[in-house]
Amino acid sequence: MIRKIELLAPAKSVEIGIEAIKHGADAVYIGADKFSARQAAGNSVEDISRLVEFAHQFGAKVYVALNTVLTDEQLPEAQKLINDLYKIDVDAIIVQDMGIMKLDLPDMEFHASTQTDCRTPEKVQFMAANGFSQVVLPREFTLSEIAAARKASDVALEVFVHGALCVSYSGQCYISEALCGRSANRGSCAQYCRLPYKLYDAEGTLLAEDKHLLSLKDLNQSEYLEKIIDAGATSLKIEGRLKDMDYVKNVTAYYRKRLDDIFRRRKDLEAASSGNCEFNFEPQLSKSFNRGFTNYFLNGRGRESIHNPDTPKSLGEYIGTVKEIKKGYFTIAGLKQIHNGDGLCYKAIDGSFKGFRVNKAEENRIFPLEMPNLKPKTELYRNFDNDFEKELSKESSSRKISVSIVLSETEKGFVFSFTDIDNNNVKIEIESTKEKAKSSQKDNQKKQLSKLGNTIFKAIDVIVDLNDDYFIPSSVIAEARRQAVEKLIALRIERNRKIVRRSSTSDKDVAYPETHISYLGNVINEKAKSFYLERGVESVDPGFEINPIDDVVLMQTKHCIKYSMGWCPVHQRSSVKISEPLFLEYKDQRLRLSFDCAKCQMKIYKA
Repeated sequence: MIRKIELLAPAKSVEIGIEAIKHGADAVYIGADKFSARQAAGNSVEDISRLVEFAHQFGAKVYVALNTVLTDEQLPEAQKLINDLYKIDVDAIIVQDMGIMKLDLPDMEFHASTQTDCRTPEKVQFMAANGFSQVVLPREFTLSEIAAARKASDVALEVFVHGALCVSYSGQCYISEALCGRSANRGSCAQYCRLPYKLYDAEGTLLAEDKHLLSLKDLNQSEYLEKIIDAGATSLKIEGRLKDMDYVKNVTAYYRKRLDDIFRRRKDLEAASSGNCEFNFEPQLSKSFNRGFTNYFLNGRGRESIHNPDTPKSLGEYIGTVKEIKKGYFTIAGLKQIHNGDGLCYKAIDGSFKGFRVNKAEENRIFPLEMPNLKPKTELYRNFDNDFEKELSKESSSRKISVSIVLSETEKGFVFSFTDIDNNNVKIEIESTKEKAKSSQKDNQKKQLSKLGNTIFKAIDVIVDLNDDYFIPSSVIAEARRQAVEKLIALRIERNRKIVRRSSTSDKDVAYPETHISYLGNVINEKAKSFYLERGVESVDPGFEINPIDDVVLMQTKHCIKYSMGWCPVHQRSSVKISEPLFLEYKDQRLRLSFDCAKCQMKIYKA
């Protein structure tokens, strides 16, 4: 069997969603105006409807994130929203709160958000048995863990392949709620993980100062896509519902090209939607926002650094080192081409990252708008490529569906038949007098039929199958072509609407893997509590948002500060003795660190 592989792209807005599809996405995920884990990226049902119609032309899908935890009072409103989204043919709803699964829901697909923390094969199996058609796996998963999840269930598995990394297991971070009342589980994370911290040992010795010790690099699995697919992933997800248009265009196009290269070699794999993309630029991941790249834990805990302690901002691409400092300008060694208006950044003497704008570039001589305090051999990065951004600001991709066209005749006139690559077919019959032409019309008729212009179609085969040379006015051909395009688009949308529906089932006999759910279960409404109690759970504690408790784990992460500092007694066999517990401090806020070496995890508490 041929496996369909989905490239899933983010959309802050409908316009960005449309561009994601134009640049090769098989599906996009977007937030509605309520109950999304990205409050700053909400969209109306009416706008999402426009995106759905555009996507379904290509057989692409639209998933709506309704992935916050909800109070009892919010559930009726969530039910109305889901029904409204069902009516506009949204393909799936992404869910964290199990209270939603107790509502009176339409027959549509539901995806288990990464916030559901499906960290074990048993949890994946449970979600599959309880109405979820796709499960988003934790970013921390290794290839073997993806394979174990696949072995446990045939549910579609969604795996992150690119973008920002949460340092905590998703759905298990309460630092923002505990320190400032902004819940990550309710869409308003304050991103304490990106702040600069001081690190102290138990005796008060300063071990590190003003370092971004919890700030991870960005995920980049572009070299491992085939291995991730072979491990069992169905959907490859790009993070970024707060990212701008240019980011989504560039990153989506890059992964589309990588996947298409794989599919050309692997006849057992194909894209999950239709259409070929033609790009007007060369996608490059280093040109878009990134904090440096990491494969994270895909191949287990490796030697590479997974965090960037110097800055949480975008590094961009490495371009070379400072060679000479002159009055009003400096020169670069190992130069990549620099453009007027580019943004460059560097690590200053105090360890912080600073940036500046290029006013003028002449070969390897750079004239900044304001001269920065540089030293020879300072490494430089470009985090804004002015010329590249100009390319992306224009129409940068077109996506076309191949169509075959046949012009034949009937007893009373002519018939125009359009068949697309998915075997959708429409026919337009024209009654017309058959007037013999004075010269051959075949080439001209082919040319006229091929003029599909700004439509989503591209003619790959045009056949004129007439018994004689007939004169058919160009206006008649143009009108038939227009009608055929309209009917074929309508047929594609209708057929894709029918394909995506799948009735959800729920098997209460598949018990939840645990008998007790602590605050980590994020249960803040009675329906969610009831959902778990019906499935073998004996007791359910209220979630942290409605019952904040002292001295509990506020974050659990595979990122380990001891490991990043070279002090790990297990993997690095370090003999360095550190007086524990360790503490992180930012202004007047203090966090205590605990290390569970058996599970290879770091836990963070409020001190």
